[in-house]
Amino acid sequence: MHSPWFFLALVFDLLATGGYIVYLVNQEKWVSRTSCLLLFVGFIFHTIFLCRQYVLLGTAPVLDLKSAFSFFSWCIILVFLIFHLKFKIMVLGSFVAPFAAFLMIISSVMPWTTGPVKPIFKSIWLTVHVSTIFLGNGLFAITFVAAVMYLIQEHQIKRKRLGSFYSRLPSLATLDSINHYALLCGFPFLTLGMITGSIYAQIALGSYWQWDPKEVWSLVTWLFYAALLHERLTVGWRGRRAALLSILCFCILLFTFVGASLWVKGYHSFSTLGTGGA
Repeated sequence: MHSPWFFLALVFDLLATGGYIVYLVNQEKWVSRTSCLLLFVGFIFHTIFLCRQYVLLGTAPVLDLKSAFSFFSWCIILVFLIFHLKFKIMVLGSFVAPFAAFLMIISSVMPWTTGPVKPIFKSIWLTVHVSTIFLGNGLFAITFVAAVMYLIQEHQIKRKRLGSFYSRLPSLATLDSINHYALLCGFPFLTLGMITGSIYAQIALGSYWQWDPKEVWSLVTWLFYAALLHERLTVGWRGRRAALLSILCFCILLFTFVGASLWVKGYHSFSTLGTGGA
């Protein structure tokens, strides 16, 4: 049975998503403000839920795919709220909130994993590892959303469809700046997450690197984002090329997050993580 805090978080996320979709249509500022408030309230309920889970489990609540989707959604909303304060781009929520709510819906329909948590997972290094990795993922979700919005807006301009939908989206320069800023912030978190993961592996398994499929795919993800950051900072990539590579990088990240953990066997597999006989 779901915690009431999780249920409340899901309800408010869905209400915020509906509000942001309405805002995308009618552009009423009060609708956007209300939607942001609803999302913030849902975020508070979600935070309470995650804190209770941490106390209950004694470690970060990401030991199964259900919990991982929930925590990923929380990180995306956290990053969005911070970006909302910095950039004041209300329409960004019309794309971010549905994605975060979608992850919450997936989490809500998945079964609970029950049983005692394995002692190996009760480590502060695991908590630091997953927290930094997921915050990086949340920031990369913003780069993905900004890239999608960029391509939509660019398509509108090329087709000379400068009507109502064109006016609802930010300028290409603004969307490119959001993409760039999220990448600059996300890459250090991803790097720190991999470093702390290696430290945790050394403590728990006696080796910094096991050539586990998830480790390999995490390295591939890091290399792609490193290439994107390099091209932006040294070559000066902007606009469409940066947007397309951002989307590709995020697709690789999603495979690493879900595919390499669910379908590829290894000690990072969700079939070997978590509680007792899970």
